[in-house]
Order: sequence, then C-alpha cells, then structure tokens
Amino acid sequence: MELRRGSDFLLLARGRIWEQSNMADDESKYFSLTEAERLRSQLEPLLIEAMESRRKMIDVDERINSLAERIQRSGGLAVAYESAAKTRLERNRLEESVQSALDQIQETGCVVKDLDVGLLDFPARIDDEEVYLCWKLGEDRIRFYHRQDEGFSGRKPIDPRDAGYNNPVQ
Repeated sequence: MELRRGSDFLLLARGRIWEQSNMADDESKYFSLTEAERLRSQLEPLLIEAMESRRKMIDVDERINSLAERIQRSGGLAVAYESAAKTRLERNRLEESVQSALDQIQETGCVVKDLDVGLLDFPARIDDEEVYLCWKLGEDRIRFYHRQDEGFSGRKPIDPRDAGYNNPVQ
C-alpha cells in the first residue's frame, strides 16, 4: 500500500482516502534538525502502531474478500453471519486505529510518505530552500534530506560523514 499526497488527503493504493489535516500555507511549520529529531522519537511508536494496524487490516481485507467470494458462489447460503460481522467490526477498528495514528502524526506538521516502510518527512529550510528532513523506520536518527520535489531516491546526507551510511537494521 502506497501513500500519495494530494492537496488535502492521503490516497492509499487500495483506493481508500484518508483526510489529512493540512496547515494553511501561511502556517507552514519548518523544523530544525533538533526539533525534528525530538519529534521523531515521539512519533516512532505511533508510526509503528499505524504500520502494524494497516498490515493486520490487509489480512482482514483478504478474509472479507474470501468470504464475499463464498457468498457469491453459494448465493449467501450457509454463511456464518455472526463471524462475518465480527470480521467487519475488526476491520473497522483497525482502520480507525490507522486513521488515528496518522492524524496524530500529521497534526505535528510531519508528513507520512510511505506507511509500508515507515517513511517520515519533516519540512525544513536549508540554505533558504524548502526541503524535507527524511527519516525511515529503523534508522537511528535523521541523517538525510531531500528537496520537496524529490522523493526518497533523492536523499542527500545532512552531514557529509553520513554519505556512505547503510542502515544495519534493514
């Protein structure tokens, strides 16, 4: 599942739209590296929660799709409605959990770029240019940035000593 940023929403690859609380352009928040790092450590548990709930939601979606196929083939006969209702409630709970975690993260001004790998961007300014300080789950700290018109592949080290950094957790 991939996140793509729209003007005021996040579009998940399965077609789900989750609203994103955007700040007005004149209220844009820029983070210093210290502020972003402090916030990153606070947001990491929320990001993990969203990622785990979304993974579980995909499994539940597969069960729901399988059930829908069985219903279609049998014309709805011999369907355990109570079990189906519990599955639907579980899916709704997981969706609410993902939405809540994303809302809490985005309220800080941080941008969730990829929920599959746990990629967060923090708006910042470097040499009067708007950039994102870029962090991926598993990295020990924020080491990279990229221009706002670039993605993950355009990451550059903040500190030249990090140029050859390989994430040992991957």
